[in-house]
Amino acid sequence: MLNAKQLAPTAFSFWLLVATCLGSEIIPNQYANNFSIERFEEHTIITVSNLWRGSGNTQYQYALVPKSFELPTNLPKNAMIIRTPVERIVTMATIYLGHIQELDTHDLLIGTSYLSHTNDPIVRKRVADGLTKSIKSGSSVDVESLMLMKPDIILTSTTGTPAFDVHPQLLRANLPVVLTAGYMENHPLARSEWIRFLAEFVDMDEQADQLFQQTASEYEALAKLTQSVSERPTLFANAPYGGNWHLPGGNSYTAKAFEDAGANYLWSDDQSSGGIPLDFERVYFKAANAEFWFNPSSNRSLKMLLQTDERFVKFKAFRDGHVFNNTKRMNSEGGNDIWERGISHPEEVLADLIKILHPDLLPDHELIFYEQLR
Repeated sequence: MLNAKQLAPTAFSFWLLVATCLGSEIIPNQYANNFSIERFEEHTIITVSNLWRGSGNTQYQYALVPKSFELPTNLPKNAMIIRTPVERIVTMATIYLGHIQELDTHDLLIGTSYLSHTNDPIVRKRVADGLTKSIKSGSSVDVESLMLMKPDIILTSTTGTPAFDVHPQLLRANLPVVLTAGYMENHPLARSEWIRFLAEFVDMDEQADQLFQQTASEYEALAKLTQSVSERPTLFANAPYGGNWHLPGGNSYTAKAFEDAGANYLWSDDQSSGGIPLDFERVYFKAANAEFWFNPSSNRSLKMLLQTDERFVKFKAFRDGHVFNNTKRMNSEGGNDIWERGISHPEEVLADLIKILHPDLLPDHELIFYEQLR
């Protein structure tokens, strides 16, 4: 299923004609490429694609049928049927909690994983009060416990690697697993637009559209501020882990945020949407004289960073103290709110980046997610 953004005008007109003949309406996305929504008179078909790098033409479909309707006879053969609006949601990652918060649907959340990484105080209180259950994920997932909870949907994603994915076990148990692919999008607003995906399951599409349009409008206004800047500071990102330095690909949502913030990201010409695995020497060769260094793992001070590798002192950005990390809203257990609120509000992340790189453009902005390492 292709959305309006992916189709040339003539092609979109053709598919719109097909949809009209079938009695359906294709709901176009503004930025997201990895899900599509097609509404029929008595049901809605949601298609998720590009679920992991190299997933090819693999797609998952969900047939959303209102509880007040009889099941239609013309549903796609392999689509999972979900009765809507759902009333019992389980999330297998914190990335969904920002959308839960935005739609004010905490009361539907009956289970969530990685509680220690959760920043949302309402979710934490619900767990403490016994209203939401803290559940295990990964290889420790308790399938029987999830079955007893009787969820309407379980939100999770997939890497395409069976050893790391939980959804195959859950599907074998006939649990209502709904796969998402927001992390595979290549624009910050595309990730944010997945709020519209969740909204379809809870019958809140109008509210989600309003929330997203406001976010998109604010992000786009900020991006316009940097379009004509005469100087774009050079920067690089991340830090080595397990022997490799995985830098954001030039076609990733992180690289797009750097571009919109008025930066010259040194790997912007790379076409990858995922991480680029490089060794220390190759990164140093290109970034030794870069002006800024962003997102160096979970390090929150220059001392901590230097303790992981003394060679970091060779970088100009380190010596100048121009190292910034998105750890300002990290809790004591390592949970980072940039993976909750930051996904729903990329305009706030962008404002932080602009404030750091071009402080004169946003003189009154106070950093929300970022902090300067001292």
